[in-house]
Amino acid sequence: MSNAIEVRDLVKTYDSGAASSRALDGVNLDVRPGELMLLMGPSGSGKTTLVSIMGAILRPTSGSVKIQGREIAGLTENHLPRVRLDHIGFVFQGFNLFPTLNAAENVELALQLKGIRGAKAHRRAEELLTQVGLGDKVRSFPSDLSGGQKQRVAIARALAGDPEIILADEPTAALDSHSGRVVMEMIRGLAHDRGRAVVIVTHDNRVLEYADQVVHIEDGRVQRS
Repeated sequence: MSNAIEVRDLVKTYDSGAASSRALDGVNLDVRPGELMLLMGPSGSGKTTLVSIMGAILRPTSGSVKIQGREIAGLTENHLPRVRLDHIGFVFQGFNLFPTLNAAENVELALQLKGIRGAKAHRRAEELLTQVGLGDKVRSFPSDLSGGQKQRVAIARALAGDPEIILADEPTAALDSHSGRVVMEMIRGLAHDRGRAVVIVTHDNRVLEYADQVVHIEDGRVQRS
């Protein structure tokens, strides 16, 4: 089975006037379909930079990044949004829900970006929310939801368009232990039961038991996996 994400000799340098810093220094990484990978390491180690490049949000300074076998490292800024729309779903620590939209409308917004609109988008949003156990919360606003419920709305939104890759940045950091377990079991199910390639950036040692592979990054380099 081919890799969902393949990273080779990846370098990312940030320039700041006369000074520059190397956030990633020769990273090599493979993420396979059906696998849940944790990216761990201290603050400033390069984890978020790496997942942002894998998610076609940032461009690398040099090296290769392949998504579903397609090289994206050399793509222009104009082409990267299409890669994100076609292949990747994102889950963030802060949920990033629109407070004036209810749960279904938050998911519908992501569907609209993928060209699914109107009644079809509404039905699909309700289906996705039901899949994550929120079928009775489709009309609830974020202010009426718990942290775990908000994160499940975010997961439903990430599944809009049926992406092959799910990238999550600290998805359990704002959650209590019970909600964190529910969310991680759901995310692990996306990998194991539905064949998604899942990468999670985390400092949360509570989630180690859910990982198929743990990659430690320090000073922009993979230490061990």
